[in-house]
Amino acid sequence: MRHLNLNPPSAHDLRVEHLAQQHAAGDPGASVWMSANAGAGKTRVVLLCPSRGLIGYAGEFLTDTRGTGIMNRVFHEYAPHKGPIAGRRNGVLISMADGAATSYALQPLEDRGTMFIHPGTVVYTGMLIGEHNRDNDLDVNPLKAKQLTNFRAAGKDDAVKLTPPRMLTLEQSISYIGPDEIAEVTPKSIRLRKKVLNPSLRKSSKSDEDAA
Repeated sequence: MRHLNLNPPSAHDLRVEHLAQQHAAGDPGASVWMSANAGAGKTRVVLLCPSRGLIGYAGEFLTDTRGTGIMNRVFHEYAPHKGPIAGRRNGVLISMADGAATSYALQPLEDRGTMFIHPGTVVYTGMLIGEHNRDNDLDVNPLKAKQLTNFRAAGKDDAVKLTPPRMLTLEQSISYIGPDEIAEVTPKSIRLRKKVLNPSLRKSSKSDEDAA
């Protein structure tokens, strides 16, 4: 168990407390103490949580506090297993083709969720390329290219403008993946993928698990 001491700005204390309790593995005995007046407009949150619950949490904490929060953690004691830790609630966008992703294909996919890749990134079937806005997984085609014709428009085509992708670190990747997903680590990149790459086999295996 780890003794976690958080000092977020008072404007973000409720969200920080909620996420911290999720990382405490739903332990009803986790002690949470808050002081609304910790000085300099900050709130103090103290709790005990499993060490595995802190994997990837540092990035979430900095995001929630806009980089202004302070987090300290120290070993507290050994304790029995506290149960499962809440994972992500959103589904993922899964590539259904092999090749280099194009800006033309990624632009409409931004309405579906947050991208993990840049245009030109080589992807393969079963690779996770983004986070879905909804709670279900979605197979998409990031390779679609604009069809060329013999006709010219009166003006230039609008340049494709994409939102910078969300790049996950190794710690964030390990924290992000679900039970049916894998993080691939190479010297040059970190990729996320499904354990079963083939979409048809993946759906059938999921159906078998649900039936069991």
